[in-house]
Amino acid sequence: MISVNSKNNRLIRLTDERIRHITRNHPEMKSCISWILETIESPDFIVMGDFGELIAIRLFKKTPVSNDKFLTVVYKESSNLDGFILTAYFSRSINKTRKIIWKP
Repeated sequence: MISVNSKNNRLIRLTDERIRHITRNHPEMKSCISWILETIESPDFIVMGDFGELIAIRLFKKTPVSNDKFLTVVYKESSNLDGFILTAYFSRSINKTRKIIWKP
């Protein structure tokens, strides 16, 4: 298990089970585990999900897929102290209708 602090200063866990889930469903993510943690720690912005989850988004200029992809990391803050990552994937674009809850 790996952990990193979110912008809300919560310790967000990335478990071995979630790493297996992410890399099984998105094989291109195998070499990008450190990017997942980086996206939680230093996102370009964070938006609200449909079911209370948070979505950290960061643009990467070069990825295993192609150039200029957004890494999207979906996570939950389960208490005042911690939380956990649900999934992560690359996307060409972002949903601009979601409510932005954090931006530098």
